Amino acid sequence: MTSIGGAQMVDWNLAVATATRLVRPGPDISREEARAVVAELRRHAKASEEHVRLFTRMIPEGTEPEDTPVLVVDRPGWIKANVAGFRELLKPLLTKMESRRTGGPGGAVLGAVGGKVTGVELGMLLSFLASRVLGQYETFAPATRELPASANGGGRLLLVAPNIVHVERELDVEPHDFRLWVALHEETHRTQFTGVPWLRDHLQGEIQAFLDETDVDPMTFLERLREAAQSLSGGRPEGEQGESDTRSLVDIVQTPAQREVLGRLTAVMSLLEGHADYVMDGVGPDVVGSVSEIREKFQQRRAQGAGRLDQALRKLLGLDAKLRQYKDGEKFVRSVVDEVGMDGFNRVWTSPNTLPTKAEIAQPADWVARVHRKAES
Repeated sequence: MTSIGGAQMVDWNLAVATATRLVRPGPDISREEARAVVAELRRHAKASEEHVRLFTRMIPEGTEPEDTPVLVVDRPGWIKANVAGFRELLKPLLTKMESRRTGGPGGAVLGAVGGKVTGVELGMLLSFLASRVLGQYETFAPATRELPASANGGGRLLLVAPNIVHVERELDVEPHDFRLWVALHEETHRTQFTGVPWLRDHLQGEIQAFLDETDVDPMTFLERLREAAQSLSGGRPEGEQGESDTRSLVDIVQTPAQREVLGRLTAVMSLLEGHADYVMDGVGPDVVGSVSEIREKFQQRRAQGAGRLDQALRKLLGLDAKLRQYKDGEKFVRSVVDEVGMDGFNRVWTSPNTLPTKAEIAQPADWVARVHRKAES
């Protein structure tokens, strides 16, 4: 744990324990059914490799990218993996905040609050997210026996089995089709990171640059965590703060320099998410019989959320921005592929310099002009 003089800013173990205790139970399913779901998700993940590679043409024929494990996990497993990733990524920020806590005017208060309260609050937020994520390519957590990774030490594909079963039942769609459809999206993310060797280091470097520029008061950060936790537990007084006034956790840590980094991060995340959606729908008609029905119902669910509380928390956690990334990124990919073909689009993976800017995500023709016409002139 990040600590100075024994004072912990976040009690990570308590965050895991709290999230695991509070997370909603998964859908009612027998042990035999659960085993069958896990086995099927593994098969779909394996089958999706070939589908995605043929469609994207990101990995040259005859070459083999680094192998990364597929982990079919439950909600506590997702929590543990993400806490491990957060712990690794946030070390520089928490070290800086620890320094400010020990010498700043809020030090005594923060000392009283302590890392245990922060761990509980973080755990409450993770319990909310753990019941909603269907899958994830987790790339930052160090490899352990419980959380194996690729040979170079990072990267594993997580498929959250209870959440997939919950959503397929909620949408009333064909289970086998839905599981393959989800696997295609997540396999695209694995292909992005294994097929583009520099992508992981680039993304980690951008995140660290964002954190290095963070100049946030520790009390403000903890208050924002507390606000989110109280919203989740129903403990925030009604009418204390309108939904339209809610700020995300990202909003409070932006300096001018950070906004530049955040713009680049937003662009690359829009690209990755939009590309996964494009591939999922492009491959889908050939291998997922009910893809049109699944897409229509899933889009409605994605847009609506689960009520006002869900919408407020999505905004607070920045999840509404993630929804825009799916939509904007998919439009970018579709526009570029329509104009220059899949191989022309794949120039985006040449280097960090060929990634689209935030402005180019909104104006794909500008990316084509910069990357293609400049290279051809």
